[in-house]
Amino acid sequence: MAILVTGGAGFIGSNFVLEWIKERSDVVINLDKLTYAGNLRSLESIKGHAQHKFIRGAIEDTQLVQGLLRSENITAVVNFAAESHVDRSIHDPEAFINTNIVGTFKLLEVVREYFQALNSEEKAHFRFLHVSTDEIYGTLQAEEPAFTEETQIRPNSPYAASKASSDHLVRAYFETYSLPAVITNCSNNYGPRHFPEKLIPLIIHRALKGEGLPIYGDGRQIRDWLYVSDHCSALREVLAKGAPGRTYNVGGNNEMANIDVVRLTCDLLNELQPRKDGLSYFDQVTYVKDRLGHDRRYAIDATRINSELGWAPKETFETGLRKTVVWYLENQNWVESVTSGEYTTWIDSQY
Repeated sequence: MAILVTGGAGFIGSNFVLEWIKERSDVVINLDKLTYAGNLRSLESIKGHAQHKFIRGAIEDTQLVQGLLRSENITAVVNFAAESHVDRSIHDPEAFINTNIVGTFKLLEVVREYFQALNSEEKAHFRFLHVSTDEIYGTLQAEEPAFTEETQIRPNSPYAASKASSDHLVRAYFETYSLPAVITNCSNNYGPRHFPEKLIPLIIHRALKGEGLPIYGDGRQIRDWLYVSDHCSALREVLAKGAPGRTYNVGGNNEMANIDVVRLTCDLLNELQPRKDGLSYFDQVTYVKDRLGHDRRYAIDATRINSELGWAPKETFETGLRKTVVWYLENQNWVESVTSGEYTTWIDSQY
C-alpha cells in the first residue's frame, strides 16, 4: 500500500511523513514543489529509506499527479500543500489563490478521475484527507465559545479565505462525486522543523541572534496551541477511522496570548542557553504595528474527534514548548540553512 502526501517537505507535512514511517509500514510518495518553506533537510533522516519516495512537483501539475496515483497504486491522499502564512497573504494574495484554491481544485479533479476507476473494494478503502486551519472560522470575542465544526465560516485574511474556499471544494466533491474526503481544521501548530517566520521559531531565532523580538499590537491575541506531533497522531486517526464527508477540529487545549507565549519561550532560553550579559531574552521584545485585519482570538472545541475517534493531545503547552526549544537549540544548522536569502529580505521588510 502507498499514500500520497502533498506538501510533505513543509513543517507539518515533514513531521507527518517522519512519524508515518516510524508508525506504519505503508510507502509514502512525497510530492512537494519546494518553495521557501519546503526543505529537504527536514527529511534527511529518511534519505534513501525504502518507505519514502520524494518527487519534486506541484499539485497543479495534473499530469504528474495522475501518473503518481496510477503507478504507485495510491490508497490515500493527504493534502498539506498550501501557502500558509497570513502576513505573506496580505502582501501577495495571488499566490494563495493559485495554490490553495486552484491547486486544490486541480488535485481534486485528478483524484476524482482516479477514484472513479477503482474497483468497489479499492473505493471502500480509499481516502482523501484535506488538512486545513481554524482560521477559516474568523475571530472570537473573549466570552464566545470555541469553534466547533458547525461554526459559521467567516475568514478575515486572504490566507483564511483561500483555505475556506479549498474546504468548500473538498466538501463539494464528497457531496457531488462521492469522493471519500475528510477535512481537518487545526489550531496553531508548533514544534520541530517550523519555518522561522511563525511566532515561536521566529522568537527563538531572533533571540539567539540578539535581535528585537517583534510583537504585533499589544500582543494579547489569543491562539490555541497544538504540538505538531499531536496533530500528526490526530491525522493518522482521522485517516484510519474518520467518516467520509466529516470535518474534525483538532486542537491542543492550550489557549494563550501571544505575549505569554513569547515570555515562556524566553524563560526557556534563559534556562537552557542564557545570554552572556545575564539579562533576559524578554528584554529584546519590541512592539510593532499590528497586522491588518488581525484576528483577536481562536479557540478549538475538539469534542468530536475525541468522542468519535478517541483522540486527545498528549502534550501540554509547557512540555511541547520545552521539546521545541531544545530541538532548535540542537539543530542550529537546520535553522541557518533556511534563514538566508529571501527569508532575510522578507523579515527586514515585514518588521
